[in-house]
Amino acid sequence: MIKSCDVAIIGAGPAGANAGIMAASQGCHTIIIDEQAMPGGQIWRAKSGSIKSAPKTPEIIDGDKLRASIAKSNLSHIANARVWQIERESGKWVLYFIINGRSEKIRANVLILATGAREYVQPIPGWTLPGVIGLAGATALMKRDLLTPGKRTVVSGTGPLVFFVASEIRRLGGEVAAIVTPNSRADWLRALPSMSYRPDLLRRGLVWVSDLLLAGIPIFWRHAMKQIDGETKVQSVKVSKVSNDWSPKGPTHLIEADSVCIGHGLQAASEASQLLGIDVKYQLELGGWVPEVQEDGITKINGLFICGDGAGIRGAAAAEIHGKLAGLSAAKFVKPEANFSNSALLNSYRRASRFGMAMTSLSIPRKGLQKLITQETIVCRCESLRRCDIENEIETGAATTNAVKSGLRAGMGPCGGKYCQSIIAKIIADRKNQSEEKIALPTPRPPLRPVPTSALLGEFEYTDLQIPKPAPL
Repeated sequence: MIKSCDVAIIGAGPAGANAGIMAASQGCHTIIIDEQAMPGGQIWRAKSGSIKSAPKTPEIIDGDKLRASIAKSNLSHIANARVWQIERESGKWVLYFIINGRSEKIRANVLILATGAREYVQPIPGWTLPGVIGLAGATALMKRDLLTPGKRTVVSGTGPLVFFVASEIRRLGGEVAAIVTPNSRADWLRALPSMSYRPDLLRRGLVWVSDLLLAGIPIFWRHAMKQIDGETKVQSVKVSKVSNDWSPKGPTHLIEADSVCIGHGLQAASEASQLLGIDVKYQLELGGWVPEVQEDGITKINGLFICGDGAGIRGAAAAEIHGKLAGLSAAKFVKPEANFSNSALLNSYRRASRFGMAMTSLSIPRKGLQKLITQETIVCRCESLRRCDIENEIETGAATTNAVKSGLRAGMGPCGGKYCQSIIAKIIADRKNQSEEKIALPTPRPPLRPVPTSALLGEFEYTDLQIPKPAPL
């Protein structure tokens, strides 16, 4: 039986969960669909049920408060469900999702997309070796299972997440071999005025860095990893200084390690919004390509709202407030007679955004990092495509990500291009001497997520197949 509701929300992170709580508080029958077992998203991820006790970090405390609020509300939460298609039928949204190995669907008057962000990892030689994990992936591993990525880890990348991950590794008993970041101390000083909007988070960041310095962990400012070495797993990394545009320069320095955490900021997960007809625009200060959406979550399509990191990278605090704004907007759409003011929330959202965008500015990779991708470096992991393969396709006339996708299947693997397409766009821009803004994103196609054929077809016997008689000779 198809479930129906007033408001359907995809994503149960800080934005989606708060949107749902707010819409439900206004009397809307609201359903949240999420891929994870528990609400909270990446930032407020719940620990595994096998973990009986763990230190109460601010993220765990905030996540527990969120999950308690959901439990007290009239909100329905469908966990471990993967939305793979969205359609519009007779003015209603129809969401197809996979749960327990089968495909089901929900019909809703209003749809809120709170799809969050995906991590950008700059490819370098050796980044596909076992023992290499993204900063966001490492964060999930440590929050959920209290496990470190390895015994001796190099943490490399941009922005504040580098220091958070390194600090967490130490807290959980792991060894941090070194921190490698192309950011300079001056970059952080320039961000300080905007960071003052959240003194609590500023203090936490200072604690992380102080802890690392007191422990004697080397911090390679204005450096980047050039290569990860190892036969079947990580054994060492090579780092070098970088210039103002983060191009590698000078001699390399060898660091022995058995694991690497690497990440270079976040990008809005905009595939669903694009699929539904929302225009995207390039805003580097928000992580790159973002959908066009108002501060209160309203889009140009009636009954469609977007909130959180999926609308641009502004940080968890802004995402939480943006979710509340979108939830109120959705409730107003369902119940036009509703009377409330969102002015206080809008002011809070703007203040939180200033802090979050300052952090985003520190995380955005500069053009010079593309020089770390050698001709033999894997760019598309799903299809094992190297930089030279991509460039050969460009030389034969492929001037768009869609053209490269068509010619080489880049982006047609299990990840759906979520990790390689932005890298390919950067390579095209470099080869064509154009800005990345001029290189459009590939056209999203359903399914939004991989769908097992068995879930769509159900069980059947081969004897049930009607095989026609052979044609006469």
